[in-house]
Amino acid sequence: MRVFLKGLATAVPAYELPQNLVLENARRILGPRYSQFERMASTFQTSGVEKRYSFAPFDWFEEPKNWPERNSLFLKGAKQLFTEAATAALDDARLSARQIDTIVTISSTGIATPTIEALAWKDMGFRTDVRRIPVFGLGCAGGVSGLAIAQAQAAAQLGSHVLIVALEACTLSFRSDRLQKADIIATVLFGDGAAACVLSTEPGKAGGTSVSLGIGQEELWPDTLSIMGWDVDEAGLGVVFDRSIPVFAETYFAEACDKALSRSGLARDDIVRFVCHPGGAKVVEAIETALDLEAGSLDAERSVLRDYGNMSAPTALFVLKRILEAKTEGQMMMCALGPGFTASFLPLAVER
Repeated sequence: MRVFLKGLATAVPAYELPQNLVLENARRILGPRYSQFERMASTFQTSGVEKRYSFAPFDWFEEPKNWPERNSLFLKGAKQLFTEAATAALDDARLSARQIDTIVTISSTGIATPTIEALAWKDMGFRTDVRRIPVFGLGCAGGVSGLAIAQAQAAAQLGSHVLIVALEACTLSFRSDRLQKADIIATVLFGDGAAACVLSTEPGKAGGTSVSLGIGQEELWPDTLSIMGWDVDEAGLGVVFDRSIPVFAETYFAEACDKALSRSGLARDDIVRFVCHPGGAKVVEAIETALDLEAGSLDAERSVLRDYGNMSAPTALFVLKRILEAKTEGQMMMCALGPGFTASFLPLAVER
């Protein structure tokens, strides 16, 4: 059963955080507390990030926050951003909210019960019998894995319409109390944003482009739980970023990718464009090396990282949108690395 991408949209919150001001504020807040800050300060310039967007203005980060304060802002911002991204994707698909049969919501940066799509349900105008699938914990792999979940849902019911929204508020996890290197890297990279897609077995065009989705694949490596994720304490979420991630990707990503391609009846030579989650500049370089891609070829990934930072789950969908806007055609493969430690893949074919 072929599944088509009928609508695609992205959204970011109101507060723009230029990287030079992020560095200035981080130096003032973290510098006196963290003796190695100046040794790491150069990463703000070499990260590939020039700006990002946040649910919170700069002054919100001045004082340490507890979990209720962080999650309260998450809930408020998530409802608004979900509505904005979902409405734009429905407009792109030329569908109404009442035509959506299933909603897949991907998020790992806040807790919402009732879930985000339920909070936005009345404003959106979804039906009372809409099926809801909230998914927590996929992290940076969430955009690709979530799209694969939505693809499977659409394929299971001929003519149904599935909405997926990947939404994260990574900046709200800013920590000035733990003083670990991973927290500095998170401050360098993290941004907030949302991306929404509408899928169906009914042919359609997202932004004027025909995109059909294959079946998602994943590869989970044993004994790698400590590479990426969250530590959870009374203050909130604390990021886990192991320094081995780029080296791990360079060493193991190609084999996982080749397995996923083979299971989809494809080989690397069939792929005109890999659509990757840009976790950071070093990770993008590692993927290019692992897949024997020309240096600098993942240009859309770098431009999204530059303009939005690492937003976790929705970032790969921001990259897909830029690639479609560039009128790239042919067989592609979406891919992302996330907690587990896992690689997520989804083949898609693009036609004009």
